[in-house]
Amino acid sequence: MTAHAQATDLLASRIDPGDSVLDVGCGSGYFYHSIASRNLPVEYWGLDACGALLDIGREILPAFGLPAERLIEARIEDLDGEVDHVVCMNVLSNIDNYHRPLERFLKIARKSVILRESLKQGAEYHYVRDDFLDPGVDLKVHVNHYDIDDVTQFVGSHGFKPEIVIDQRSGGQPELVIGYQHYWTFLVADRVVFDRMKS
Repeated sequence: MTAHAQATDLLASRIDPGDSVLDVGCGSGYFYHSIASRNLPVEYWGLDACGALLDIGREILPAFGLPAERLIEARIEDLDGEVDHVVCMNVLSNIDNYHRPLERFLKIARKSVILRESLKQGAEYHYVRDDFLDPGVDLKVHVNHYDIDDVTQFVGSHGFKPEIVIDQRSGGQPELVIGYQHYWTFLVADRVVFDRMKS
């Protein structure tokens, strides 16, 4: 998957051997394959609120070298402790707002945070029905596009240096997902100050 490959490349230049990486919203842990195939010397952890997806990863990934206990069922609100790097792709755009979860990432990351989200000039918030689900399933979801300047300023205020990177999959162009435009963008944040009391 192009997004996972790009995130791994962005991570590769930032790691030291033995660093820990937390994949937030990991699903079944697919991102682990991108890390393992490039032989990155990191300790991968995945976190997701969906136990059914995690069970798939816990069944399959040990054969590829990932212990099942590295996939944790929890919500972003439950995050605590410290890791070296946080990676989160296509999650914050689908929840009600980014501030609280992103602040949590920035507090626990010792070195970097890598995001792939729908970012553009000017925020838009939508709560819409997903018409691409199985027949009979009626579910509404958030489709949010966050203001790119607001997000970078927020990241910078927490002791990180943010950098915007063009998404290779979309080439920086809007992409339809469940019938709505998304503005996929990578934001890479490197810590310049580590002080949890000020974060």
